[in-house]
Amino acid sequence: MSEAVQLKTSPHLRGMHSVDKIMRHVVYALIPVSLFSVMQFGLSALALIVTSVVVCVGTEHFFCKRSGKESTVSDWSAVITGLLVALILPPGFPLWMAAFAAFVSIAVGKVFFGGLGYNVFNPALVGRAFAQAAFTVPITTWTPGMAHRRFLEFIPTTLTPPFLKPDFEAFRVWVESLKIDGYSGATPLAMMKFDHVEVDTLELFLGTLASSAGESSALLILLGGFYLAFRKMLNWKIPVAVLGSAFILSGIFYLKNPEIYPSPFFTVVSGGLMLGAVFMATDMVSSPVTPIGVWIYGILIGSLTVMIRLFGGLNEGVMYAILLGNAATPLINNLTQPRIYGAIRKRKEKAV
Repeated sequence: MSEAVQLKTSPHLRGMHSVDKIMRHVVYALIPVSLFSVMQFGLSALALIVTSVVVCVGTEHFFCKRSGKESTVSDWSAVITGLLVALILPPGFPLWMAAFAAFVSIAVGKVFFGGLGYNVFNPALVGRAFAQAAFTVPITTWTPGMAHRRFLEFIPTTLTPPFLKPDFEAFRVWVESLKIDGYSGATPLAMMKFDHVEVDTLELFLGTLASSAGESSALLILLGGFYLAFRKMLNWKIPVAVLGSAFILSGIFYLKNPEIYPSPFFTVVSGGLMLGAVFMATDMVSSPVTPIGVWIYGILIGSLTVMIRLFGGLNEGVMYAILLGNAATPLINNLTQPRIYGAIRKRKEKAV
């Protein structure tokens, strides 16, 4: 007797990695960056990470239950969003504000579009954009790293009561008590843009200067990216295109006037470009899938970042560059579809 033939729709070939496995390994890649953040900023960074992750996971679980669906928190995607939200915020950011940013990341950036696999924009950056608009002063208030009491006390702004403004006078007094020579409260990007002072690139690469909680060590971010690329859980072409285009474009301006424009090495290791290129621009849902499209997408993000940094009102442009790249992804996918094997391109008929 012949065996029954089963007819099924595509895809007939499946990858060896499941969604939860990929997401879990992304969390593994983010752990060194998170631990370095805690080592650098102490209790405040730890509280920021825990708050953001708990709110993201809780928000996703809540909306799943409200919609009558099985909870999807076990796929680890909400944990990744929580980690990224915390890592792109200042270490002394008030926890109640971070909770709002984390909630918006899941509710607006993910649930609003239908959940994992349907979001148009990177959820963590949606939350960061909300925080940028709603909490302008706290999100631009930076804390010196390696404070000697960082594991004994919180940064004064961290425990600000809900719906109250941070006490920046207490923060100023706290910073002065640290007696850190040369500390101005500005990030390396702000110092370069507004004062044309370029800090040591090696310090930026290793991560010893003021920055967002998880953007300081380019070395650890790169190691996480290499780990994911080695396990084939990250499209290496995207970060290469982002960082390469930013390096080349900033290098052109630097050769034109090195006294005003930063060096290309400073550009790629400063701010959030490295973290954005490796862990956010590579989001599988909101990035292109075509072979040519991923290069166009990466070059677009890298170029926009440099243009915003050099000519925009903000000293950082990675967030907006990636969000614009996410918005352009459907068009890029449509315009770069590969030719189907054996298909004949349509030719325009000549008018008689």
